[in-house]
Parts: sequence; C-alpha cells; structure tokens
Amino acid sequence: MVNNNAGNGHVGLAALIEAGMVARLICSFPRSADPVVFTELYLAGKIELELVPQGTLAERIRAGGAGIPAFYTPTSFGTDLAKGKPVEVFEGRSYVQERWLKADVALVKAHLGDRLGNLTYRMAARNFNPLMCMAASRTIVQVSQIVEPGALDPEAIITPGIFVQGLVAVANPAQEEDLNRAHAVYPETTA
Repeated sequence: MVNNNAGNGHVGLAALIEAGMVARLICSFPRSADPVVFTELYLAGKIELELVPQGTLAERIRAGGAGIPAFYTPTSFGTDLAKGKPVEVFEGRSYVQERWLKADVALVKAHLGDRLGNLTYRMAARNFNPLMCMAASRTIVQVSQIVEPGALDPEAIITPGIFVQGLVAVANPAQEEDLNRAHAVYPETTA
C-alpha cells in the first residue's frame, strides 16, 4: 500500500490496515494524528514499513506513471533510508537510486468527474491523487458529483479519463477528521 501517511483512528486507510488487507506500507509519515492501528500492528511485527521522504515518494509515483523505472536523488544520501540502494556521483555530488512505484489498484478522491473519467480536484487532493491515477493499472475514484462530458472546463481537468476505470459519486462524503472525532470504526458491525 502506498499512501502519504498511515491513516488515523479506525476509518479509511486505518480500516484497511486493521482488516489485515495491508501487509506493507510505503509512506512519508506513519505518525499522523492518531495512527493507533498502524502503530499497534507495526510494533507487533505484523506490517512492514518503507519510509520515503515526501518529495521522493511523489517522484517515485510519478516515475511509475511515466514509465521511468528508476531515477537518482540526493535526498536520502547518508541516511538509513539509503542503506542498500545504489549510489552514483554526478558532478561531485552523491545521489541515491530510487525505483518507480506502480499500483495494481488506486483508490483516490477527486472533486468532480465526468462520465468519461476526466477529473478535477480541490486543494491538497491534487498533490498525490493525479500521480496515483497515472501509476495504477486500475483507478477507482470517489467524486462529489459525476457530470456529463463537456460540463467540465477543459482547462480545469487535471486527470484525463484514460487513467480512470471507475467512478463512484458520494455527494457529501464524511471527512475522516470528523469520523475520528466521533470515534467511528469501519467496517461498522451490527449486533
């Protein structure tokens, strides 16, 4: 599983981890606001962690989408994160080789999508989501609304529909922060 963090509380990514659906997490910061599920499983040795600097994580995903199997970055040189990775010197500076990240399936959120899969984003959703759409073999997107083709301003489309295989409309999705404040747990169980 590739994500920017390890999830919070018992919803979203944390719910997938808690259900045993994630064996390995590749992320830039596993210690988010309430990573109780990840922390317990990691300390028990039940989930692997690959820690990646945030910019390197974004570039590894972008490289996967662009078909670039590896690239060099100075970011982690001389740290534990670079151990075991090839190092080359370019113009007198040491660089660590990083490999692309690709996914079989990407689950992402966008703001609007048309029936052809063209997507727009709001705010920080644009940071990693367009990259993941490109790096995955199959992308399923949650949008606030599905509109007809032609309804989106072509200049506002960030992800073209060729990278999207499924859309799910959720008009007013609950925010993960609100769910965590309410102590929500997914999947919900009935007595």
